[in-house]
Amino acid sequence: MSHVKAGGTAKNLTDSKPKFLGVKVNHGEKAKAGSILVRQRGTDVIPGSNVGIGKDHTLFALKEGVVSFSKKRKKHFDNTTVIKKVVSVE
Repeated sequence: MSHVKAGGTAKNLTDSKPKFLGVKVNHGEKAKAGSILVRQRGTDVIPGSNVGIGKDHTLFALKEGVVSFSKKRKKHFDNTTVIKKVVSVE
């Protein structure tokens, strides 16, 4: 027989892996073709010229150049106006 009572199992102690989201190349920095510019969930930042978008909304450079960020006014279907950030490669 055991001398110690049975200890229960510990739940909710494991943490999820980090996803490493955010801006990877800043304004004014050089980017090579195919390099990741922004990792995001949803389209907080929208692609501009020479920037592609992946199926998980990752923005990447299509050509080599200098990264620039700007803002753009967008109109939604319910007629609300939203200012979105735009990333492009010149």
